[in-house]
Amino acid sequence: MPLRRVTPGSDPWRQPPIADYAFLSDCHSAALVDRRGSVDWWCVPRFDSSSVFGRLLDPDAGHWSIRPVQEFDVDRSYLGDSLVLRTVFRTATGEVTLTDAAALHPGARGHELGLRSPHTLVRRVEGVRGTVAMEVDFAPRMEYGRTQPHFRHAAAGVVARGGPVQVTLMGAIPFRHENGSLQARFDVEPGDSVELRAVFRANFGGPDDEPLPVTTLEDTQASWQSWSDQHTGYEGRYATEVRRSSIVLQGLTYQPSGAVVAAATTSLPERLGGDLNFDYRYAWLRDLSLTTRSLWIAACPDEPARLFDWFANATGVVGDEAFQIMYGVGGERDIDEHTLEHLGGYQDSRPVRIGNAAWTQVQLDVLGEILDAVHLMRDNLGELDDHLRDLLVAVADRAAAGWAEPDAGMWESREHPRHYVSSKVMCWVALDRAVALADRFGGAADPSRWALARAEVRAAVLERAWSQRSAAYAGAFDSDELDASVLLLPLVGFLPADDPRMRATIEAIERELGADGLVRRWRDDDNGFLICTFWLAECLAMAGEIDRAETWFASAAACANDLGLLSEVAVPHDGPLLGNFPQAFSHVGLINAAWRISEASPPTIAHAFGPANAG
Repeated sequence: MPLRRVTPGSDPWRQPPIADYAFLSDCHSAALVDRRGSVDWWCVPRFDSSSVFGRLLDPDAGHWSIRPVQEFDVDRSYLGDSLVLRTVFRTATGEVTLTDAAALHPGARGHELGLRSPHTLVRRVEGVRGTVAMEVDFAPRMEYGRTQPHFRHAAAGVVARGGPVQVTLMGAIPFRHENGSLQARFDVEPGDSVELRAVFRANFGGPDDEPLPVTTLEDTQASWQSWSDQHTGYEGRYATEVRRSSIVLQGLTYQPSGAVVAAATTSLPERLGGDLNFDYRYAWLRDLSLTTRSLWIAACPDEPARLFDWFANATGVVGDEAFQIMYGVGGERDIDEHTLEHLGGYQDSRPVRIGNAAWTQVQLDVLGEILDAVHLMRDNLGELDDHLRDLLVAVADRAAAGWAEPDAGMWESREHPRHYVSSKVMCWVALDRAVALADRFGGAADPSRWALARAEVRAAVLERAWSQRSAAYAGAFDSDELDASVLLLPLVGFLPADDPRMRATIEAIERELGADGLVRRWRDDDNGFLICTFWLAECLAMAGEIDRAETWFASAAACANDLGLLSEVAVPHDGPLLGNFPQAFSHVGLINAAWRISEASPPTIAHAFGPANAG
C-alpha cells in the first residue's frame, strides 16, 4: 500500500486520509503519525488532554515531521505484537527506516504495561542503503494550536515552553529556529542512527533541572511483546486480526484506571463537511459489556476486571445520579462540551468539539451493559463488596422502574427522546442478569419484582417493536423504520437468531441497510457503520449461515488500513475511513464477530478456544 510519490517542497501540505495514520500509545495518551512521517496528533499527558501536535484538525495546530528531502515511496508496519511503528522510506539515492513509539516506562512488563508513563515520543532514523538527506520540522502548538511556544537551549536539549506545558526536543543534531519551529537537515548512510525524542512535562510545579526519563525503543517493544505473550488464549478464526485488535484496545486503555476510551481523537467527521463531529476520548458505559466480552476473548480475565473496577469506582455513592452514560478516564463526571472556533476541522468539517454533551443524556441501555458485564465476569469478581452490591441493585431497580421511559438511545440522538427498541431490550438484559445474580446481591435483591418487570419488557418489545409494514423489528416502538441496533436482540439472548421474526429482521437489515459489504445504521445514513456490519456477521453465524457471516466479516475487516486499524465509519465502494480513529467499538465488533463465527463453525474449521490463561 505505497504512498504516492511525494516531492517535498513543491507539494503543499494536504490533510491525508484518515487511513494514512498510524496509532501510537503509552496507555496514557495517544499520537497519530501519517505515512509521510508527520506526527499530527499528540494529546498528553492523558488521552483527553489538550493537543501539543494538532495538525489533524488544522494546518496551523502543530506537527513534528521527519522525512526525506527528496521524493520518496513508503512502506510501514508495526514491529511484532506492538504499537512500535517502522516506516521505510525509499528515494532515488537510498533507503532509510524511521521507527516511532510512544515510550513506555522502562522495564514495564505484562500487566504493568503503561501503569506509569515517561510521556515521551521516541523517533529513530537509520540508514539502510545509499545516502538519504532527511529533514525535521518540529512545530509544537500547545492547547489545540492556541499557543506558539518560545524556545530556549538547555543541557538536555531545546525546550519549547508555552502555556502550562513544555516539550523538550532531544537529539544530537543541530537545529535552527525558523517560522516558529525547530528545523534541521542531515544525511543518513548505512549504519548511521539518529534518534530524537520529545519529552512532555508541566511548565510549573516541578524543578527545571529534574532529570528527564531515559527510555528506549527496544524496551518499549519488549514491553508490548511481553503483554502480548501473556494474552495468547484466543485460538479461533481470524487470529491475526483479533490479536491486532486486542493490542489496539490495550493502547486505548488508560492504564492508571483501566478505562477504555472510545477513540484516540476528537471531531473526525462521520461525513466529510458535516457536523457529526464529536469527542470520543472518554469511556462509555454503552460499550462496557461488549468491550468486556472482547477483552475476555482476546486477552484474559484481568483486563475486563480492571475495566469493571474503574466503573465501580467512578460511580461514587449510590443514588439517583449514581451512574451516567460516560465518564472521563479518571472517573470524571463533568465533561462539558465546547467548540474550538479557531480550528478549521478535518478537511473543513466543523465544528471541532472538546468534551461531549452526551454525558447528560438518559440512555437506558447502559443499565443492561453494566449488569451484562457483571454477569460475564461473575466467576472472576470474587465476593462483591457492599458498595458494589448496592450499586448493582440500584441498576436493576432503575431498569424495573424506568424501562417504559423514552430516552436518547444508543446512537445518542440529540433530538427528542423516543422509545428505542435497543434501550428496552437492554433493560430486559439488566433484569435478566440481575435475576441470575440475585443470590450475590445481598438482602436488598428483589428477584421476584425484577422477573415480573422482565416479563413486562419482553411482552412490550414483542408487541410494539414489530412492524407489519417492514416485516421486521423496527428501531423504535410503533415505528416502521429499520435500525441496525436491533441486531443486538440475538446477541444478548433476547431472541434466538433463528426465531422466525428475528430471522426476518436479519434478512431485512441485510437487504435494506446492507450495501457494498457494509451495514448502515438506518436508511438515511450515508455510510457503513463498522460495528453494525460485524453485528450482522454475528447474527448470521448464530443463525447457522456461516458462509454469509464470513462474507460480511471479511468485508468489514477489509476496511482496516495497512496497519489493521479501523475507524467508526467507512464509505461504500472502497471509500475512505471516516469518524474518530482508531475506534474501540469497531475493534470490539471485530473480536466478538470472529469469536461468534468460530463458535458456530464446524469442529474441522474451528476448535475450542477462549481465554485459556488467567493472565
